[in-house]
Amino acid sequence: MEKIIKLDKSNIESEHICCAFSDKKCKEGYELKKQWLKKEFENGYVFRRIDARAKVFIEYGPAEKAWAPIDALNYLLINCFWVSGQYKGQGYAKNLLQLALDDAKTQGKDGLVTIVGTNKFHFMSDTKWFIGQGFETCEKTNSGFSLLVMKINKEAENPKFKAPALTGESPDKRGLVVYYSNRCPFAEFHVQTSLTITANKRNLPLKIIKLETMEQAQSAPSPATIFSLFYNGKFITTDLSVCMDTRFDKIITI
Repeated sequence: MEKIIKLDKSNIESEHICCAFSDKKCKEGYELKKQWLKKEFENGYVFRRIDARAKVFIEYGPAEKAWAPIDALNYLLINCFWVSGQYKGQGYAKNLLQLALDDAKTQGKDGLVTIVGTNKFHFMSDTKWFIGQGFETCEKTNSGFSLLVMKINKEAENPKFKAPALTGESPDKRGLVVYYSNRCPFAEFHVQTSLTITANKRNLPLKIIKLETMEQAQSAPSPATIFSLFYNGKFITTDLSVCMDTRFDKIITI
């Protein structure tokens, strides 16, 4: 197996961050993700990946500092977690998860928590896989998200979604509304460019809300703060490819 390395302020400039490293359209988003990571390292955020040019990585950090609308005191929140291609089925996912669990134990945390689709959502981790590793569902939203927990301290209070995320509705009720952040290197280009073109072509009103602070992300109406699309106030999808003209009509019906 390939060695697993940890990115930090000392090596983030010279190391890749797995996603979009060869996508020229998303070069700006790639650099914005690196800037986001550098700031979050100060908050105890962790990015681990295999020492290869591949999409095999895990991101996690203190849930109190999470860019997500949850209350999970003394937990670590797992964010992006991806094992792709030829590396599937070789034990990398279990190894990466174990590193997160080891960190939680070392830090005296009550456990791990993660946000998934109740049924699997695009750009989110595999729900069934987490359940198979011992995670349990502690809360669900009306819009199809689940909060999963793996407790170290069995007596600890269950994590919860914050109130804005439970409704599954955006306060903006007209047309398309998208919430996104620089947690994903693909988001900047596809929201600001692809989705704008797609919406204009269909004469659809579009409001873009970029989450630029932890506080904004923790108040978002969707737990998926990488990318969430709403239409007339209702949650539609986490699938970033909906931004593209060739995919929009295949994913949603307006």
